[in-house]
Amino acid sequence: MSDALLRPAMAGLALSLALGLVTWAVSLAREDASLADRVWPLALCGSGLLQMGLAATSGGTRVLLMAWLGIVWAARLGIFLTVRNWGHGEDRRYRALRERHAPGFGWKSLYLVFGLQAVLAWGVSAPFLAGAIGQAPWGWMDSAGAMLAVFGIVFESVGDAQLARFRADAAHRDKVMDRGLWRFTRHPNYFGEACIWWGLWLMAVSGAGWAGAWSVVSPLLMTALLLKVSGVAMLEDDIAERRPAYRDYIARTNAFVPGPPRRGPM
Repeated sequence: MSDALLRPAMAGLALSLALGLVTWAVSLAREDASLADRVWPLALCGSGLLQMGLAATSGGTRVLLMAWLGIVWAARLGIFLTVRNWGHGEDRRYRALRERHAPGFGWKSLYLVFGLQAVLAWGVSAPFLAGAIGQAPWGWMDSAGAMLAVFGIVFESVGDAQLARFRADAAHRDKVMDRGLWRFTRHPNYFGEACIWWGLWLMAVSGAGWAGAWSVVSPLLMTALLLKVSGVAMLEDDIAERRPAYRDYIARTNAFVPGPPRRGPM
């Protein structure tokens, strides 16, 4: 990586780590490691925009649109997560993590949760840096990437809103959400999230060509996290035990990529 890219990249990493450190300190006082989720959009977008601002030679359409897509994504997700989790204490997933790494989880969470998340957020922000150095004129890949990113933001927003309304109805307590977008995929919010980062990567490559291809680490990393680490795998680890009806939902509904519902077991 050239010095012109290395300096913005290191500045972005430093910002992400600083946000992680501050959030970790607050989490110790509140005994709530799930604060990491609320800061994730800020760390990712903040790191990406800082890198873009330091590396960009001009504020062309591609750079401005990528920046606005990042801001809209971060604002929407950050507000949604904060409102959803406000007053509910530490998320169940983080409580389980706390129990597994007791005693001393508070100090361990500095690297297990907040430090790791800061590095991951920096890695996923790669398209912003790659897009900043793009000199090619606007092309079909820019249009395709922008449309894919917008689709992803809308898709995950609708999925989150549908689930929030479902959970707000007391009659749905302990029932499985299988309506709206959730009828076609068990995780429309995660599928939409993946689309956003593949779209931004397409825009980055459209401008920078092979010089920006390395930023594919972003969508690959995000997709792996959503499928194998903090997303589908973690959420569905024991959900079938807590909600037996979820087994039928799994049998008839795709986990990630939307598709027509299958017939459940007879």
